[in-house]
Amino acid sequence: MNFKLIYSIAKSMLLARWRQTLVAAVGVTFSIAMFITLLGFMNGLNDMLDGLILNRTPHVRLYNEIKPSENQPVNVAGQYKNSYNFISSVKAGITRQEIYNSGPILQAVKADERVLGATPKLLAQVFFNEGTIEITGVINGIDVEEESRLFNFQDYVTAGNPIDAKNVANSIILGKGLADILVADIGDVVQVTTAQGERFSLKVVGYFQSGIQEIDKVQSYASIATTQKLLGKPANYMTDIQVKLHDLEQAPAVAREYAQLFNIDAEDIQTANAQFETGSNVRSLISYAVGVTLLIVAGFGIFNILNMMIYEKMDSIAILKATGFSGRDVNLVFLLIAMSIGFFGGIVGLVFGFVFSAIIDSIPFVTAALPTITTYPVNYDVVYYVIGGVFSLITTYFAGFFPARKASRVDPVEIIRGK
Repeated sequence: MNFKLIYSIAKSMLLARWRQTLVAAVGVTFSIAMFITLLGFMNGLNDMLDGLILNRTPHVRLYNEIKPSENQPVNVAGQYKNSYNFISSVKAGITRQEIYNSGPILQAVKADERVLGATPKLLAQVFFNEGTIEITGVINGIDVEEESRLFNFQDYVTAGNPIDAKNVANSIILGKGLADILVADIGDVVQVTTAQGERFSLKVVGYFQSGIQEIDKVQSYASIATTQKLLGKPANYMTDIQVKLHDLEQAPAVAREYAQLFNIDAEDIQTANAQFETGSNVRSLISYAVGVTLLIVAGFGIFNILNMMIYEKMDSIAILKATGFSGRDVNLVFLLIAMSIGFFGGIVGLVFGFVFSAIIDSIPFVTAALPTITTYPVNYDVVYYVIGGVFSLITTYFAGFFPARKASRVDPVEIIRGK
């Protein structure tokens, strides 16, 4: 088998019908380019939406859930020991939201090699006083430096310096929606009433904008020391411990382990955001399905073009076989034609896919709801380009396989006799 000669014959057939070859290559190029562009854009959107929720969500949250006591008095009474007891209107047990032994727990969590970092959090239900109107809100008491390091807090502070919440006494960072309701500018003082009836004055040092308007109308942030002062609690009082892991996939196992080890409630990020994660997976599945469909359609185009080429080249095929070329040689000729179309069309498609992605990535996307986003998001993951390139070769191979097999079975005697 002379591969150089076979390659020369395949090249001659390609160039002899260069317009058909160009149409087939353009089909592959367009399909690959759209595949790359679609996947990059859709997954860029997924990453952006994931960032709005997942970047601000701890991988494991430790807290005390307010719930009814499992051991009711009637269940431990000796006279009702062997009875089925039905209890209605069960109230919560004598529990507090405070995490017991919070200091040792926090130290033990930080010492875990699986943990990237852990930070305390304190939730305070308050009323913001606007004249005679009381607006319900929540103040999140946080360690500003750790919150910025672990959960990108600084990216969502659209005005002011987040560290001022720690350095300025009795200060607060308001949600942008809440600030608009209160008509509060940076430097203004807002009045806050706690659930215990205590009233405090807090200085506005910044605006926080998560991208979810309903959250920004309620949430605000202060240092954990300021929040403890509002509630009249000691320095070790906290309601949550937020944990970020090196490996997100370990969150369910770590949450179960911590719940048993510290006798505390623990929630992993997969459980907390199950519906959101499902939506991301569905969007990715749709983008892959559309991209693969484009490639398959391009494959059918190549299949039809090669079929037409075989009918037009029956004389050439007969001459090749009559001069000593085997069916395997003819089969290889047409496979080379198909793979050449797939290879060069795929390479150009990858380039155009990157160019289209870069164009989308440069289009301005400015909205008040997403202050950290300035252009349309695009994901440039190399995996998409590898999938597109490999799939273009696989598609064109199968598109050329059946016409090539048909050409290899041509009987030269019948073709020459027919002429």
